Amino acid sequence: MALAIFDLDNTLIAGDSDHGWGEFLVEQGLVDAKVYQEKNDYYFEQYQSGELDILEYLSFSLTPLTEYSLDTLHKLREQFVKEKILPIITQKSRDLLAKHRAQGDYLLIITATNLFVTEPIAQELGVDHIIATEPEFKNGEYTGRVAGIPSFQEGKVKRLTEWLEQNALSLQGSYFYSDSHNDLPLLKIVEHPVAVDADETLTQHAQEKNWPIISLRD
Repeated sequence: MALAIFDLDNTLIAGDSDHGWGEFLVEQGLVDAKVYQEKNDYYFEQYQSGELDILEYLSFSLTPLTEYSLDTLHKLREQFVKEKILPIITQKSRDLLAKHRAQGDYLLIITATNLFVTEPIAQELGVDHIIATEPEFKNGEYTGRVAGIPSFQEGKVKRLTEWLEQNALSLQGSYFYSDSHNDLPLLKIVEHPVAVDADETLTQHAQEKNWPIISLRD
């Protein structure tokens, strides 16, 4: 059994669920529209440039989870996935997952986006497991803090390494599909790195290393 590992945002889905969740909160009037939109866009640009301070961003993005009841949050998330995420899951992504599933591979999503946002997306895609940034949850509510290491850049390698050790698995025969140069630390250690609808930096690196470059957009 080989691991087939997938980034989520702009890889398996044709958009960014983290940024999209922020936009959704603005649309629903649940956050200060002007201030939140400006910060949401700013951090997205920082991510794209490879200059994101992940802890600073998470302090911003996890705060809304502390301001509403779990029931309200779950209802909002259900609406978000239905209205914003399902339309951007491409058939090519579903077909790629089905191909690896048919080969008997273990399907794993690893994403910097927090688990609250991404868990139902992983369930929709039918993967075996997801490693995501963990929002701290205590006494039945979110604290707005991060639990453990964010799965971002080198953090993805650390989180994956811990998970492999816990499950007695290895990267033998492994694949990793990603769009972002932020994922180069993990792309460099799998046996089959694949650039998907990649940014300019990752595209250049993939070309230099003769990595496959594909598109999952319909």
